[in-house]
This record gives sequence, C-alpha cells and structure tokens, in this order.
Amino acid sequence: MNTRKEKLEQFGRLLDVMDSLRERCPWNAEQTMESIRPMTEEEVYELSDAILKHDSNETCKEIGDLLYHMVFYARIAQEKGEFDIADSIRKICDKMIFRHPHVFRPDGSLVPEGEAPSAKEIADTWELVKAKEKDGNKKVMSGIPHSMPALLKALSMQEKARGCGFDWEKREDVWDKVREEVDEVNEAIAGSNAAQLEMEFGDLLFSIINAARLYNVDPEAALNRSCEKFRARFGYIEDRTIRQGVSFSDLSLAELDAIWDEAKASGL
Repeated sequence: MNTRKEKLEQFGRLLDVMDSLRERCPWNAEQTMESIRPMTEEEVYELSDAILKHDSNETCKEIGDLLYHMVFYARIAQEKGEFDIADSIRKICDKMIFRHPHVFRPDGSLVPEGEAPSAKEIADTWELVKAKEKDGNKKVMSGIPHSMPALLKALSMQEKARGCGFDWEKREDVWDKVREEVDEVNEAIAGSNAAQLEMEFGDLLFSIINAARLYNVDPEAALNRSCEKFRARFGYIEDRTIRQGVSFSDLSLAELDAIWDEAKASGL
C-alpha cells in the first residue's frame, strides 16, 4: 500500500493532468458540467458493476475514473470563479466531522476513546443529526434526486425514514403490508382503472423493496441477479430453438417451458 505522502502526490498529479488537459486538449477544453454528466452516470454504474463482481482491479480503475470526473467538475467551477476542489473537500470534511460527534469535537480534534454508540444506534439517528446541520432546514427527503432510478429512490427514502426512527418494530410485520398491497392490486385490476392500477403496482413494489431492506437484502443486487438468471435461461432457449432453425412460433408454450426447465436443471 502507498504511504500518505504518495497518496497526496498522486492526487496532486491528477490535478496537474486535469490542468494540462483543460488547457491543451481541444475536446477537454470544450466540455461543460452538462456535457460530462451523462458520462459520470455511466462511470457510477461501471463502478457498481465492478463492486458486485468483487473485481478489485476493476474497482480500483473505476474509482479512478470517477475521481477524475469529480476533479473535472471542480476545475470547470474554478474557471467560473465559483469554487475549486479544495472547497468541495473542505465541505465534506466539515460535514462528516459535524455528523460524527462521537468521533470528533467541533474543532475537528478527536474525542478521547471511550464507550461509543453501536453502528445501529448511529444509523438509527443519522437523519436527525443531519437535520441539525447549519444548512439543515430542508426536509428529510429533499436530498433524494427526482431523477434517481425508482428502485434506488425507494430504498433511499426508506433508509432516511429509518434514520428518523420511522420503521417497522419487527421486520416480520412487513409481510402484512405486502399482502395488503397485493389485495389492492387485485382490486384495481377488477376496477379497470389504469391510473389506479399503476399506483397500486407502485405501492406493491415499494413494499417489496422495504421487505428486502428489512432482511438485509440489497434489492438492486437481488433484481440484477434475477435479470442475469433470466438472460442465461432465455439464451439457453435460443440455443435450443432459433439457432437450430426452429421458430418460437413453431413451439407451444408447454414446449418452451420444458426447455426453460432444462436450463434451470442445468444450473442456469
């Protein structure tokens, strides 16, 4: 592992590389925050994929790619006279010091070692601590982007609610809510109201995500795993049909199900 000095040297090198690219590379020079934002989103997903694959080499590379984007944004802001990377780092350091009074004094010095709250106690009061910040006059949910993917948005909202003490006392109780939402979906189907049906399906999905959270299952990872399983099994069906000149329309649903079961039995 690198020493602290080596880490700082490499961060300084990244700043130097960014300065040179911004000043001497035509493509980099014409980029704006808006133009690189979609690329940043892609980098976040690539990092997420690497983490889910437990690929440390790829994770290392993707962290670097994402860090490059953060320095890029700060450099653009610096050119506008708005802020620079030091301001961003200062803000996150100040925020973390404020939110961890069991670790830091207000001046940033360390609190003497002693009895610390448990990780659960810290998590359970996290949102309440955040609400006391200097700029903490926003509502708890206001920090969740509207453009965030719905599954992740639901999970984030549920975590924030838990951080304020609003959560199920027993995780088993969540299944009554799930069953209630299933019943309401069925009622909406019977009523033939498209808008109501959409809303009830949303409520059902929200409750399922809540259940996964309560059982310490990452719903995004779980759903992604099921998607990849479906991809593999459907690919098996294609190999047994289309790639052998057999059209799906030539087979009954029962025959397709039989091939699906073969794929499942093979371990896919």
